[in-house]
Amino acid sequence: MSTSVPAPFDFASLPFEEKLDRFAKVAVHVGLNLQAGQELLISASIEMLPLVRRITEHAYKAGALLVTTFYGDDETVLARYKYAQDASFDHAAQWMADGIAAAFKSGAARLALAGSNPALLAGQDPAKVSRANIAGSKANKPAMELITRHAINWSILAAATPAWAKLVFPGLEEKEAVAKLWDAIFIASRATSEDPVAAWKAHSKHLHERVAYLNAKRFHSLRFHSADGETDLTVGLADDHLWAGGGGEAGNGVFCNANIPTEECFTTPHKDRVNGKVKASKPLSHQGTLIENIQCVFEGGKIVSARATAGEDVLNRLISTDEGARRLGEVALVPHSSPIAQSGVLFWNTLFDENAASHIALGQAYATCLKEGEHMDEAALAALGANSSLIHVDWMIGSGQMDVDGLAADGSSEPLMRKGEWV
Repeated sequence: MSTSVPAPFDFASLPFEEKLDRFAKVAVHVGLNLQAGQELLISASIEMLPLVRRITEHAYKAGALLVTTFYGDDETVLARYKYAQDASFDHAAQWMADGIAAAFKSGAARLALAGSNPALLAGQDPAKVSRANIAGSKANKPAMELITRHAINWSILAAATPAWAKLVFPGLEEKEAVAKLWDAIFIASRATSEDPVAAWKAHSKHLHERVAYLNAKRFHSLRFHSADGETDLTVGLADDHLWAGGGGEAGNGVFCNANIPTEECFTTPHKDRVNGKVKASKPLSHQGTLIENIQCVFEGGKIVSARATAGEDVLNRLISTDEGARRLGEVALVPHSSPIAQSGVLFWNTLFDENAASHIALGQAYATCLKEGEHMDEAALAALGANSSLIHVDWMIGSGQMDVDGLAADGSSEPLMRKGEWV
């Protein structure tokens, strides 16, 4: 009597529609862990409609009470910059921002789909782009505070779009570039295994073990120093800081994975204890502009010098958003062996590129990365060193040539990473 051995699971051979359906399940059951009776708010580009439809289907199958999607469109965004009156750029739809904040307060989950054209606004007036970003940030601050406090289950993942795909793979025809970008997204998002939910549980367990190690050490600061000498930065850590990474339980009791993909362990720096020089290891795509070769000098926690070989004007407008925009709200450690780094793909998208390298973030700190931080007001958080700002922008500083040491309060040091890898 012979027995047949099941063929190994072959994600690559699946029809695209089935791949997309499996990815939608990852969004609902891994990213959000959507609960029966919850409302869901989705933000997406109209080019992402096929994925949104599948996510909506799986959300209702999971028991969603109502799914509402806010769609964006590149052409209508550009129309504003071409034809709107000047006052438009200091205005935001406050009524909509208030409604979104109200939905979050009432328990709605939030899903954002990334993937719009990273260079959309590259040819527009940087002053208008900056003004529009500030107006939008002010309007959305109440909603974003609930996100940074991790009060609800939320998640961000990506969808391939033609403009983005052509930027990532400029040598390919559009159709081939889109297909290749989708494959890269599926792989980076761990959607290619036979059981993605189990794969994500195992990945979160690994990250949680690393987080537990870092929390037990209680380092006073981290020192980043690169082999080429371009980076020598000491990042003080906030008092009572907590490291985080992998999935976590939101304030509403739901375990979710906020970023898909994720490879980072991150915490809150002390806003006044960052000193030294740092050079970005990857370009930053910010609000439609590509900022390349960022170099900054920090003194007493604050950027005192900022340069870039491309997009420098946008960079300087960004760090002038408010007082907190020149200070750090996050520091994260990512090994150079990250699957995203090893793919060799520059995604021009922070959701992916931040998981290819250790990074820092300008602006708002995460309250959940402080002991009892989610229960503190802004003054109490600031007293521990947490930064406050309208922005939160990550940029990459790690590489295969970066060493990282953990420094104790007495100045003694311990190696954490050598040549971009955990010791």
